[in-house]
Amino acid sequence: MSAETYLLDTNVISHLMAKPEGVVAQRYAARLLADQPCQMITSVVVQCELLFGLTKKPSPRLQAAYDIQMASMSVLPLDDTVPAHYATIRAHLERQGTPIGPNDTLIAAHALALDATLVSGDAEFARVPGLRVENWLTFAT
Repeated sequence: MSAETYLLDTNVISHLMAKPEGVVAQRYAARLLADQPCQMITSVVVQCELLFGLTKKPSPRLQAAYDIQMASMSVLPLDDTVPAHYATIRAHLERQGTPIGPNDTLIAAHALALDATLVSGDAEFARVPGLRVENWLTFAT
């Protein structure tokens, strides 16, 4: 049995940082304690967005929470499997007239390249063909 991989998006890690006992933290813990093995990761693109937020609006409390979160999960770099997914996603969504932001396109491409489930509260990811998405920011699964 292979481990399910969850790639956590910016808004999910931000929620973990702001509310370490909140609904996201509860779902995170539940996945880790489930019978099926899993791994929690994030993308370097997400790390860039989080650091941008901390630089734009410094907060010692959130910086400490960021340090804790980053120490507890792998931050993966983009590799040479990501660009083809990026190009396919971007071309498809532009043809549909429903593009998403460039960072979100990279995050979606990274999740697809890793065959990971993207954990995000952003509804726009539902438009990405083949991308598995879970929203841990809501009470409904």
